[in-house]
Amino acid sequence: MPTAVLQPLPQSLSLASPRHAWRFSSRPVLQPEQQSLRRVHPAWSLSLLLLAAVLALPASAAPSAASAPPGASAPAKAALTVTVVSPSSAQVAATLAANGNIAAWQEAIIGSEANGLRLAEVKVEIGQQVKRGQLLAVFAADTLKAELAQTQAALAEAEATLAEAAGNAARARALRDSGVMTIQQVQQSLTAETTAKARVAAQKAQLEVQQLRLAQTQVLSPDDGLISARLATVGSVVGAGQELFRLIRGGRLEWRAEVPAADLARVRPGQRTTLTTPSGRTVPGIVRQIAPTVDANTRNGLVYVDLRPGPDSDARAGMFARGEFAFDKRQVATLPSSAVLLRDGFEVVMKVGADSRVAQTKVKVLSRDGDRVALEGLGADVRVVERGAAFLSDGDTVRVVKP
Repeated sequence: MPTAVLQPLPQSLSLASPRHAWRFSSRPVLQPEQQSLRRVHPAWSLSLLLLAAVLALPASAAPSAASAPPGASAPAKAALTVTVVSPSSAQVAATLAANGNIAAWQEAIIGSEANGLRLAEVKVEIGQQVKRGQLLAVFAADTLKAELAQTQAALAEAEATLAEAAGNAARARALRDSGVMTIQQVQQSLTAETTAKARVAAQKAQLEVQQLRLAQTQVLSPDDGLISARLATVGSVVGAGQELFRLIRGGRLEWRAEVPAADLARVRPGQRTTLTTPSGRTVPGIVRQIAPTVDANTRNGLVYVDLRPGPDSDARAGMFARGEFAFDKRQVATLPSSAVLLRDGFEVVMKVGADSRVAQTKVKVLSRDGDRVALEGLGADVRVVERGAAFLSDGDTVRVVKP
């Protein structure tokens, strides 16, 4: 490579040094061995250049690479060794899964009709079955009994007054035409009779009010059912309308299933359902009605299912449970449950192509029965990874072996 050499400058262009002046020159300065090479024969120089060119060739120009056919590529390495299975056809009852809350069919609130009375006795507990008209609680009735006795006495007095007024009115009517009594006296007797009758009617009405208030000191069950809540406390003084008990009418429970709007059309009143409680027990039910509206936020509609729990059922109001709606049987494709995966919220299978590459394919699961899954979205002649699909990605190459 050429090197820069400092040479003395002419005296006229000398720098600060009085003795020497230097300048740069781009002419290369050759070492002794380089000078000898310049004197080599031209034929030898050409041979050296050819040798250097051969050594500089890239490895890709080697004869082994040149002998490979154009466009050929190395085969892709298999990501996994798998077994495959094809869908089988079977008669399966399609189902629709849903979630929802268990609630009381109708919950009656039993309150106090008496006002300002002390609760003297509570007859029932939470969870107790009751009959229509059964006594639930009793208020202290001493004050009302005294008022009732007073009203009865006032009624007796009014009836006595009425008897006297009626006798006077009868005599006045008999003597009206004889002239013994003036017209004014006759009118007064008749008015006194009418007034006495009105007082008797008022006392009778007051007596009925007192009797009704006395009857309201006993709290009775309005229907057959199950006591679900009790707020009544002995010794408390409650006002009219205050809640004392809650009653599940008839002990009936319902499941309020949340069904996507797209599947509401498949559900019909009278359809059979099976509900699974958190403990794993099943409860049968029948669709009673479908809500006429869909929730604007969740896009789900409510389906009301009457439950038929047995005596040992653990279904309770307020539970969150999962259930299934059963439909008629039809011919569908089935696969082993190990072949169906859940990815990104969708059920998928890994379909194996002729080139041994897998393709992730979405399917629609209709029902599950043991280790078999009924589904839609696959042809009958496709090959699907049976086991190990969870370790594969879309486009992976696999090696298929016989099971």
